[in-house]
Amino acid sequence: MTGPTPLTLASIRQAPKAVLHDHLDGGLRPATVLELARAAGYDQLPASDAESLGAWFRDAADSGSLERYLETFAHTVAVMQTPEGLRRVARECAEDLAADGVVYAEVRFAPEQHLEAGLTLDEVVEHTIAGFREGEALAAAAGTPITVVCLLTAMRHAARSREIAELTVRWRDRGVGGFDIAGAEAGYPPSRHLDAFDYMRANLAHFTIHAGEAFGLPSIHEAVAFCGCERLGHGVRITDDITDGPAGPVLGVVANYVRDMRIPLELCPSSNVQTGAVPSIDKHPFDLLARLRFRVTVNTDNRLMSDTTMSKEMLKLSETFGYGWSDLERFTINAMKSAFIPFPERLRLIDEVIKPGYAVLLG
Repeated sequence: MTGPTPLTLASIRQAPKAVLHDHLDGGLRPATVLELARAAGYDQLPASDAESLGAWFRDAADSGSLERYLETFAHTVAVMQTPEGLRRVARECAEDLAADGVVYAEVRFAPEQHLEAGLTLDEVVEHTIAGFREGEALAAAAGTPITVVCLLTAMRHAARSREIAELTVRWRDRGVGGFDIAGAEAGYPPSRHLDAFDYMRANLAHFTIHAGEAFGLPSIHEAVAFCGCERLGHGVRITDDITDGPAGPVLGVVANYVRDMRIPLELCPSSNVQTGAVPSIDKHPFDLLARLRFRVTVNTDNRLMSDTTMSKEMLKLSETFGYGWSDLERFTINAMKSAFIPFPERLRLIDEVIKPGYAVLLG
């Protein structure tokens, strides 16, 4: 090679990528939703063919409201109530991410939402992790190896967060890497779940918190100061604490702390636009935060609802902000530094997979 490979969707697919914020129930294949719905006798789907169903999910999620966006999950969760459904969705998730060049993925879901067919919380986790392992094996056989780690989410409007935290610790070292809370932010602050976060800290277990997406700075402040989160799920509203000054951007107390402590931001550009967290990709604060040296990471959030992949997200950012391969490599290494796996495993993926992969693309 005589120079860098041109940045295209196809070439970005060849780049090794790491995703920290991807929802299992937000990444199903439309065809799989249809097949699982038929098998389960679920007749509430808004479309009867894969193409129309995929378009419906995308259009319904484009409401500009987090609450409306979350309503689309009723259909995907409905078809993930059996061992077969959970294993298939997890297996295909691993395969799809690997086919897009993702070498490390943390995929989260809420076990409490998958109990309608009589499964226990432990059985839900067991079958989901089995699906991830099957997907990893298939991806390796296809020449696209991937490591998938499961994060367990508690719904912030419910009262099972301590129970899910205990479930997380119980399955630690068996495929579960950490804990999270998710759902509508307004009216459900992170501090409602202090018992769960205290339990995680007492057990030296990892956790991230959805904060600063649909709600502003107070959500981030609570997640960091009261709950002690290691990462911020989205965290896009950290810009509420950044103002314009005569010499450039001025960071407030919370923004300074997040940057100084290298608390990663799990930014999801397309999703952030869909939920109304930001008005458009070109107005997304990703570039501002990257230039201010926050630890920014690129994520998909919900691949089905956003009709996206990690490669598409990276291409959008590159086209909007002029990023090159070295920038995409930095964002990927940011993610790997922040992963909920042991340091030697992070280092191995950075040194043996990510850096060599980008070196080829840089020429």
